Amino acid sequence: MIAILDILEDTTVDGPGFRTAIYAAGCPNGCPGCHNPESWDINRGEWMQTDDILKRVLADPFADVTFSGGDPMYQPEGFAELAHAIKEKSGKNIWCYTGYTFEKLLKNPRQARLLNYIDVLVDGKFKQELRDEALYFRGSSNQRLIDVQASLKSNEVVAYVYNPMLAD
Repeated sequence: MIAILDILEDTTVDGPGFRTAIYAAGCPNGCPGCHNPESWDINRGEWMQTDDILKRVLADPFADVTFSGGDPMYQPEGFAELAHAIKEKSGKNIWCYTGYTFEKLLKNPRQARLLNYIDVLVDGKFKQELRDEALYFRGSSNQRLIDVQASLKSNEVVAYVYNPMLAD
């Protein structure tokens, strides 16, 4: 079971191309200036079965997936189960937004397990003083776009470089 605030289909703001965005309830960060402060309270979410979320994701064969929130890493077991099922059934590209840093996630086995299924991680807390609307897919300049699978293989952070000229 995962506490979900919302599921938006065919969004284009949470990663490249059309995506199904799954917004987690619950976030321990409380970043000043957060665009979604109602997501901080896990009790505001609706508890959903992984299979029910998976059906919605698989219903659109063309959209990839984004986990956002709240913070999906606040519910890592449920999101790892969901991400594993998505990869197994469809191979869809998965992005994940989190206030934690990649390095901190690696130190927590519960959260690190979810990284095995994530293609791109947008990491770091939103910092209002570093807000930059010119950045693609992140709110502040301290946040990184990380190629998770390349980073796990090389044991160092590998940046994901988004090129809008090559986007679908």
